[in-house]
Parts: sequence; C-alpha cells; structure tokens
Amino acid sequence: MARQAALALTRLAGYVALRGKSTSGGGEDRAMARRILVVEDESAIADSIAHVLTREGFEVRTAEEGEAGLHLAEEFGPDLVLLDLMLPGLGGLDVCRLLRSRSTVPIIMLTAKAEEVDRVVGLEMGADDYVTKPFSMRELVARVRAALRRQEFIVASSQEPGFRDDRLSIDLDRPWVAVDGQEVVLAPRELALLRVLLAHRGRVRTRQQLLDEAWGSDEYIDPRTVDVHVRWLRKKLEPDPEQPRYIETVRGLGYRFAQ
Repeated sequence: MARQAALALTRLAGYVALRGKSTSGGGEDRAMARRILVVEDESAIADSIAHVLTREGFEVRTAEEGEAGLHLAEEFGPDLVLLDLMLPGLGGLDVCRLLRSRSTVPIIMLTAKAEEVDRVVGLEMGADDYVTKPFSMRELVARVRAALRRQEFIVASSQEPGFRDDRLSIDLDRPWVAVDGQEVVLAPRELALLRVLLAHRGRVRTRQQLLDEAWGSDEYIDPRTVDVHVRWLRKKLEPDPEQPRYIETVRGLGYRFAQ
C-alpha cells in the first residue's frame, strides 16, 4: 500500500505539471461545483485524488473508513463517490451496497484487486465503474467526468414516463421492470441500456451511441458488447427473443425501442 501511495504522488506531480495553469481558470466543472466524496483509507492516495479533483473544479470531501464515508455521504450529498474496495471496518462492498440502497449516486470503485471476479462483484453490488490501482490521475478524472455525464443523461431520461403495455411495465423512477406482473431484475448496465433505448424510443441508436450514453467510459470498449447486453435484455423482456417485440434490430445501423 505504501508503494501505491508513492506511485499516486508521483503521478500527481506529473499530472499537475502537464495541466499547468490550464485548470485554474474556471471551466465547466468549476462552474458547476460538482461534489465528490472520496472514501479511501490511504491518506496519501486520498489527498492526491482530492488535490487533482479540486484543481479540476470539484468540491471534494474525504473519509478513511466505511462508516465515516456513509455518514459523510448523508451530510455532504455527493454527486459521485470514489470508493476504495479494501477499507478497515465496514468494507467497500458493504458501503457500496448500502449507498446504492439509499441513492442512485454514481460510484466508482478503487481497487487493488485485478481479478475479474472482484470487479464483477463490485459492479453487481451497484458500482458504476472501477479503477484498478495503481491508476493514472488523468484516467481517474476522465472516468469521473464520464460517470457524471452518464448520470446527467439518466436523470434527464428518467423524466420519461417509462413504458407499459399488456405484458411489459417499466418505471424508470423507481427503477422497476415487470413482465406479466412479475418483477424482472436487471443488472445495472442492462438498466442503463434500457434507459437510453427508451429515451430515444422509436429512433435508431448506433452501437457507438449506445456505448457513449449507457457506458460512458473514455476507454475503448468493443461495440459488440452492446449486442451481448441487448441479447440479455431480450431474454428477460421479450416474449420471443428471436423475434423481438420491443428491442428491434435495424440492420446495418443499430437498435431501437419500438413505437
């Protein structure tokens, strides 16, 4: 952990030198004063993150333990939470689960565990994204911005009334999805994809547009990932996934939620 803290400080210095004076003159995020909560027990890493995000115009608070992070989340009302997976006392996964039960605030997990199972568990607990330590400060800032953009889109699309017909009910505010009166549980990414399709109901969205709006990550993701998630959604929502009634394929273009 000491090595990670040293790496974070080194990368912080490089990041500040690269940005120079460009971060000191206002900008979109400074004007918006978006609030970021950092829950990280390594003070050097937390301070480095807080310093960089503050220079980027965010208002930042930090906590070193899970319980303190939960209390600060209630008091501070963050727009996004950066959450370390390995915390003393109440662990990061439990904090994530509790936060998600109370709020839709975007959560980015900070984890030293690179194994796929750990990332999957975090995402299934409700995290929106993850960054593996040691990480680049530029990458972290990019992911924060992407998560906030995605949340803005979700909030805007949640104003839509949802969808209801003789077998499928979708309430984006709760969120709640039911087929023939039985609740259907969607994974966070499936729900994000459904929100985007409904927000553009009747209009075609390309795979890249769906990636930008439902995933929002600045890193490269194979556009065929969309096909996989559409297939999963169809299995859960369609009466016949092979002949979809709701999520239509527009050959050569992408997908749309039917009129």
